[in-house]
Amino acid sequence: MPVHIFTPSTDEHDSRDIASFCCDEWEIAPQIAALSDWLAHSSQTLKPAEYVADVSFGWRRDAATGGPVLEPAAMRRMAELGMSLQFSEFGAFTDEMK
Repeated sequence: MPVHIFTPSTDEHDSRDIASFCCDEWEIAPQIAALSDWLAHSSQTLKPAEYVADVSFGWRRDAATGGPVLEPAAMRRMAELGMSLQFSEFGAFTDEMK
C-alpha cells in the first residue's frame, strides 16, 4: 500500500479510501512522481474536504542528500483539497524489498 489516499475517520464518519497506487513500489521518488501525476489528472473529481495522502517507503542504505520534489502545483492542489501529506517509513531496505 505505498501510496494511499483517504479521508480520515472522525466522530461522525469512518475513514474512506479514495485511491491507492504504486502498490509494489517502496522507493519514495517514483511514489512522489505518481502522486503528483494523480493530483494533476484524477483529483478534479474531489471536493475540498479533509484528506490524507500517505506515502509508505522503505529507506535506502545508500541514501544521501536530495530526493524527490513535490512541485508547487501539486502542493497547491493538495492545499485546495485540504489534503495532508503523511510519510510512513518502514525499516526494511528498499533493495531487499524488490
